[in-house]
Amino acid sequence: MTALADRDWRLIPEESRPGPMQMALEEGAGETVAAGGPRTVRVYTWRPSTLSLGYHQDPETVDWEYCDSRDITITRRPTGGGGIYHDASGDISYSIVAPQDELPGNLMECYELLCTPVLTAFERMGVDAAFAEETLPEIHQPTCYLREVHPAHDIVADGQKISGNAQYRQRESVIQHGSLSYALVPDAHLGVFETDEVSRETFEQRGTSIRQQADIAREEAVDGLETALEGWADADVGGWTDEELDRAAEIAEAKYASEEWNRHRRSRV
Repeated sequence: MTALADRDWRLIPEESRPGPMQMALEEGAGETVAAGGPRTVRVYTWRPSTLSLGYHQDPETVDWEYCDSRDITITRRPTGGGGIYHDASGDISYSIVAPQDELPGNLMECYELLCTPVLTAFERMGVDAAFAEETLPEIHQPTCYLREVHPAHDIVADGQKISGNAQYRQRESVIQHGSLSYALVPDAHLGVFETDEVSRETFEQRGTSIRQQADIAREEAVDGLETALEGWADADVGGWTDEELDRAAEIAEAKYASEEWNRHRRSRV
């Protein structure tokens, strides 16, 4: 349990929603906590499968035709890094949203604190995972799993990346989100990008998954993550208010689903 557990936290159990709405809900949760509302921990799935671009990512790196032909949604995250293919079954994502003044000002310390329940979840799943002990070199810049592996926020198992985590700050709140790989889908991870430079074998050497490491059902992995987040924050199981859902729908339409944001990184919100 964290020292922040005496605050008002809610756990929102796994939800499946389109990528733009998932990003909008996180932004809305930041507005909620900045206005004095509850802090949020949650688990979610991107459905349909989604390619989330890093904030500064060049849209020319994306194979838009490949994504369209396979009904893969494309949205841009507010966080940096490379693009991540979030398979509707192979990916498990989470977020933690709290007031900025309650968290460490030092970025490394903040990552260490907010990744604690993620590492606990891996332990519950039977996965021997930890922060990367050293920086691993970049293989392919647009692809998150093939970018430089950083000890501050990348989690590895057997020396292979299994989880990436990122933070952004807005309206006096901190939002950390991350992706845990339940099952790798190398062909899709590589197919969403305009590249023939990287082989499937190279991708499989850099990344691993919960199923490879522990051979457990996806439902068990989700439960392990939810239980770890709930216990870390001493959170009550809750949900979104109608106002939050309406606000998120507005943000999603104006920003995360818009061509201006995804192809040119501009928004009307």
